[in-house]
Amino acid sequence: MKVLVAGATGAIGHPLVSALMAAGHEVIGMSNSENGALSLREKGADGELANALDENAVLALVKRVRPDAVIEELTSLPKRYTPEEMRAAADRDRNLRLIGGRNVHNAARAAGARRYIVQSTGFFYGPGEDLATEKDALAVNASPGVAGSARTYMQIEERVLGARDLPGVALRYGFFYGPGTYHDPIHGSVSDQVREQAYPVIGSGRGVFSFVHVEDAAAATMATLESDPGVYNVVDDDPSEMGVWLPAFARFLGAPEPPHLSEQDALQKAGADAVYYATRLRGASNGLAKRKLGFAPRRLEWLSKSKAAAR
Repeated sequence: MKVLVAGATGAIGHPLVSALMAAGHEVIGMSNSENGALSLREKGADGELANALDENAVLALVKRVRPDAVIEELTSLPKRYTPEEMRAAADRDRNLRLIGGRNVHNAARAAGARRYIVQSTGFFYGPGEDLATEKDALAVNASPGVAGSARTYMQIEERVLGARDLPGVALRYGFFYGPGTYHDPIHGSVSDQVREQAYPVIGSGRGVFSFVHVEDAAAATMATLESDPGVYNVVDDDPSEMGVWLPAFARFLGAPEPPHLSEQDALQKAGADAVYYATRLRGASNGLAKRKLGFAPRRLEWLSKSKAAAR
């Protein structure tokens, strides 16, 4: 199958391109930089240069290569994961996802693609007692940044799933970990902050985080090339409260125990979104992806090692 990946050099793009090529697909990777396009060519993919915000350039590219499927993994996130840098990047990232994503989607429809797959969120679900399923609503009434992101993802899903002429899939990924991510144990921004004791457990620490290894996310993404259209939670089997996963992650890194910060202090130092993450996030269920995609995520590495050490 000929597959175009928009955002092919990001955290998920790299393992996704490798997985697609290993499975025998013809891969066209779209990047907005010459270095990115070159890195794709060096891997054996067809690396193409195009800015997703340039509607005409995207349309020309997609019409020229005429892919069978398009995978939209567009992001514009900062290199460091801090509340300040995430806020600063929010508008830029939202514009790329909404405007750039729309350009890619329209081009895919015009070129006659048969499947469209887009990145969504598996960690911005609204309140609830149990793990969230794909039928549950996103957190549109949360803290400002979280609510804004939830609304952005809703617009993206409505665009992709509402197109009658192109079957669509929305993948609600968990927090990425593994090579090239914020939680990369060697180079990751979060990992660095944990070592520096700059990533605290806030308040109750009862916000539930759903993670997924980027290579597992890539495998699930590839499976949706042949799956039923719709929405899938692509998260692992270990949804964990911040007060559990963060100390375990620190031990895994050989770092000091994370400090604790009250909600009031965190509001002043990091803002309402950081408090929401730490105290109110809701975990997600991967049952549908397991049944429909054959999804088999690895166990969250630092929790597994922490439990083994305790025994």
